[in-house]
Amino acid sequence: MSSSAITVVIISFTLGTLLALLTIPILVWMERRVASLIQDRIGPNRTNIFGFRLGGIVQSFADVVKLLLKEEYYPAHITTGRWLFMFAPIITFVAALLAFMAIPFADTLNINGEMLRVQPLPIDFGVFWYMAIGAVGVLGVIFGGWMSHNKYALLGAARAGSMVISYELPLGLSILSFIITYNTVDFNVMVHFQTGTALGFLPAWGIFIQPLASIILIIALFAETNRNPFTVAEGESEIVAGYMTEHTAMKFAMYFMGEYVAMNTASAVIITMVFGGYQLPYFATEDLLTHFSTFAVIIMIVLPLFIYGFIKWMQKNNRVKETLSSDGGRAFETRFFTIAFIVMGVVLEFILLYLAFISQSDLERSIYIAVVQVAIFVMKLMLFNLFFIIIRWTLPRFRYDQVQTLGWKYLLPLSLVNIFITAIVVVGASL
Repeated sequence: MSSSAITVVIISFTLGTLLALLTIPILVWMERRVASLIQDRIGPNRTNIFGFRLGGIVQSFADVVKLLLKEEYYPAHITTGRWLFMFAPIITFVAALLAFMAIPFADTLNINGEMLRVQPLPIDFGVFWYMAIGAVGVLGVIFGGWMSHNKYALLGAARAGSMVISYELPLGLSILSFIITYNTVDFNVMVHFQTGTALGFLPAWGIFIQPLASIILIIALFAETNRNPFTVAEGESEIVAGYMTEHTAMKFAMYFMGEYVAMNTASAVIITMVFGGYQLPYFATEDLLTHFSTFAVIIMIVLPLFIYGFIKWMQKNNRVKETLSSDGGRAFETRFFTIAFIVMGVVLEFILLYLAFISQSDLERSIYIAVVQVAIFVMKLMLFNLFFIIIRWTLPRFRYDQVQTLGWKYLLPLSLVNIFITAIVVVGASL
């Protein structure tokens, strides 16, 4: 393996780990802020480190410290299999993390004739990897509820197991429809397929090519991640906290973090298969490289406008009454980030100016396009995570029988019909 390949693998793996783990406090912050907006509250905005609140994100790190220092509680009635009781949350967390590693963050880089994937796990069977590893996560839920020797935890584990059976089938069949359409099990090739157009004017995204399969996929992944309206496995009003009733401190934290990593992974799978992945609509990587100077000039115009808008938004939201001396750090934080974003914008402008009009290196331009594609992927990822959060705080939880009815009586037949129609269309188009 060449030094270039080793470098790309290390960067891709590091990027995947950071995207999976560092988004946890951000997603917790988004959850709280969206909930506060919907419920007409302010949300967390006071916790700070040396005056830096980061809009309330620091509160998430404070919660991590609290869970780390919290006393571990081990129920006395758990006499056998305590190691499995403790290990169960780790299974759920690690499974969600490993499933995320099969997602490509940018197009394949061509370095000295060597094709290198910007993908933590550079595999060409990403769909199978996700389905296999994603199904393992529920074992942590089942083991945790079963080994708790608690009737509420056992009920939650049983519900989680039955939901996996009822929603894995529609999920797998909807993914099969995409496999037939894209003619691949490689996530990266699926993204390439979506760079064209459909009906002459729509982007060839999965949502337009396979609308029914896309809807089934999204609903099934909501159920897979135990997000509202499918939180019957941990229904507080019915079974206390469900499968995690007896788990405290870091054992609870692993379940808690595993849920957000699973939501992040589900969002990554959805945008990769349905919403074009890391690509801009209508533009393939080759188009961006061919017209790089025009692309760079557009970014040079849009970037200062974006930074200016963000700074004005930050200054407006960090403004408090002068009498609140305890919040005096907000003015310092605002000034610091204003200067930081201006400096960052100037540096990026000079880099773009150099690449667009001075540099003649195709490798440098390819690397910059890859960085832009990573940024596009992250923006789409956070937008769909926001969609997950809005749904949670908008819709009430379904009853357990309603969840099963939706899975078995509606999604499963619809997914079978969709496969039949897809096969007819694909075969007919190939004749």
